[in-house]
Amino acid sequence: MRKADLVAAISEKTGVAKVDVLVTLEEFFKEVKGSLSSGENVYVRGFGSFVIKRRAEKVGRHIKRNEAIVIPEHYIPSFKPAKTFVDEVKTKVHSLPSEES
Repeated sequence: MRKADLVAAISEKTGVAKVDVLVTLEEFFKEVKGSLSSGENVYVRGFGSFVIKRRAEKVGRHIKRNEAIVIPEHYIPSFKPAKTFVDEVKTKVHSLPSEES
């Protein structure tokens, strides 16, 4: 599902215009990005948490030049789903017919 599909689904279920849903969704994304950029985690009860994770400094390899490089400590955004969210996905996906290739 893409963002456009999400906007259409929310619009259809709520009766709110697609433009208004899109603006609301974009503002939500902006607020989450802004909070994480300023070091503040975002918790949405029943859905999950958008958190900042610290990655320690480590030594990596530049494969083409075969030399060691130092990757400095840095922070990355991460999403941790709520337990109820995980449980719901597990039960619903488990009940779907399996795809055999």
